[in-house]
Amino acid sequence: MATISEKILLEHLTDGQKLPEAGTEISIKIDQTLTQDATGTMAYLEFEALGIPKVKTELSVSYVDHNMLQTDFKNADDHDYLKSVAAKYGVLYSRPGNGICHQVHLERFAAPGKTLLGSDSHTPTAGGVGSLAIGAGGLDIALAMGGASFVLNMPKIVGVKLIGELQPWVSAKDVILELLRMLTVKGGVGKIFEYVGPGVKSLSVPERATITNMGAELGATSSIFPSDKKTLEYLKNQGRESEWKEMKADSKSDFSETIELDLSKIEPNVAKPHMPDQVCKVSEIEGQKVNQVIVGSCTNSSYYDLMVVAAALKGKKVHQDISFCILPGSRQVYETLARNGALADLISSGARILESACGPCIGMGIAPRSGAVTVRTFNRNFKGRCGTADAGAYLVSPETAAAIAISGIFTDPRKLGDAPKIPKPKLVIDDSMILKPPEDGSEVEIIRGPNIAPLPDLRPVEDTIEKEVLLKTGDNVTTDQIMPAGAKVLPLRSNIPAISEHVFISVDPEFPKRAKEKKGGFIIGGENYGQGSSREHAAIAPLYLGVKVVIVKNFARIHKANLVNWGIVPLEFEQATDYDKINQGDILVIENLRAGIKSGKVKITNKTKNAHFNVLCDLGEQSKDVLLAGGNIMYVKHNTSAK
Repeated sequence: MATISEKILLEHLTDGQKLPEAGTEISIKIDQTLTQDATGTMAYLEFEALGIPKVKTELSVSYVDHNMLQTDFKNADDHDYLKSVAAKYGVLYSRPGNGICHQVHLERFAAPGKTLLGSDSHTPTAGGVGSLAIGAGGLDIALAMGGASFVLNMPKIVGVKLIGELQPWVSAKDVILELLRMLTVKGGVGKIFEYVGPGVKSLSVPERATITNMGAELGATSSIFPSDKKTLEYLKNQGRESEWKEMKADSKSDFSETIELDLSKIEPNVAKPHMPDQVCKVSEIEGQKVNQVIVGSCTNSSYYDLMVVAAALKGKKVHQDISFCILPGSRQVYETLARNGALADLISSGARILESACGPCIGMGIAPRSGAVTVRTFNRNFKGRCGTADAGAYLVSPETAAAIAISGIFTDPRKLGDAPKIPKPKLVIDDSMILKPPEDGSEVEIIRGPNIAPLPDLRPVEDTIEKEVLLKTGDNVTTDQIMPAGAKVLPLRSNIPAISEHVFISVDPEFPKRAKEKKGGFIIGGENYGQGSSREHAAIAPLYLGVKVVIVKNFARIHKANLVNWGIVPLEFEQATDYDKINQGDILVIENLRAGIKSGKVKITNKTKNAHFNVLCDLGEQSKDVLLAGGNIMYVKHNTSAK
């Protein structure tokens, strides 16, 4: 008896024949990988460093969807690097304009029962078709492409039982926002959410994918739906019915815990600034003025999402005070809407149509005016992520976004009248913008622009460290705060010396300068440190600045793994109250650190305050070995030379 997640994990175990208890380290085989250009450039540089002639996965795809704003040579150069390195090593290449990685992968490649590892935290989108999809740092992706197992802690499997059906104008986005309201951004840490119950049958695959996509905001390892007749119907529309197989949990009693949601009782929801779990009903803030509305992102840019918006706006005009933008999630969606007339309805309404890309979701253009209220169908609304520091970003469904675009104020979409009936899509299936690599790529020349710089020096963990506390942060620090995105910073993704100048600048503009003057040091943090994006630059750039150790109350999963991958020691307070006894500028001393990492407990002296406290190194044995070696590149090189 097992859940879907357990069945897939068990089938892919590379060490042992049964699943251990939750929290114990496991290793699994990865079938598919995906990268996107903001994280992929570094992932392929890392893959090159491994010296492996060709990828060993069943399928690996390199997408270009994040850094599409070509204000100078940097992004264009890196696109050519990604194209050439994909051809050389046997990776499919999805060209700029083909669409957002998660939307395209769901349409063309995700399959029930497969494991997918992606260098983007929203990789679990593929759970909408019953794939066990996990976000990770770029180095983990590089290792998986090289045939290595992926190491993670065995998650708890939480069953989310869905009953009833959604009301008209209420959508899957409202479902996941309701879960965020209930559980918060920390509620999914160390867990996989598996959706069960009679309500599942009422949700299409794109609706399911919206829910699994935003499971990342719960901090979950992954989220997954059964593979059923709805899944078969979706794959058949994509011409991929041969990849379907039924997958369902054996028994409700197999879950470590169960949450029940009645879909019929969910109302249109909105996440208020500046966190996805600050959720209330749209009706509670109805009437408040809005300046900007954007529909798109990997969460809500499917055929169904945009057709609902087009139907709501048909024959109407966008309110004169609203700047309204649409981002189709893929070229397939874009062209299908163009051919069926929906795109014309959107244009006629006054919508601005952007290319199929992430764009404003990661701060790449379309920033709102100062002090604006911007309403988005995206997955994150962290402060400043939209590109305007003093704007307030709200997260809503496409239905709610359409209602606001028409009225100019927060409006419950149920006031729009009868809900439209969306016809089944006559999809335009054309994979000509996904380039296949040659059988033998050994003669392919890799194109390297001047923006690509060497990786920082990697060394084994030192046994004694005496350094200053460079920064003390609070709870829920995001990777956006550690390593900002946006049009100014993201083009530097392959240039670590340059991008390191932006570490923590939204928290403390003097941090990069101080870190260099002090030749590195410690960072102290609170709960859920490193939540959000999978970007490993939030580990690599601090490493370049000399950050040796990060001590927090607890970590977000992907960021903790990225710290280990790059040889930064992640430690957690044994007593949470010790956090309050440390100030920025204190000198901390650690002796016998290597032995402490192995034992799982490290003693630290606060030299400034003449005090002592203990911290925990909560890692599995292999992760400890990786950390002690100075990160995964050093670990692999050491093991290769030893053999």
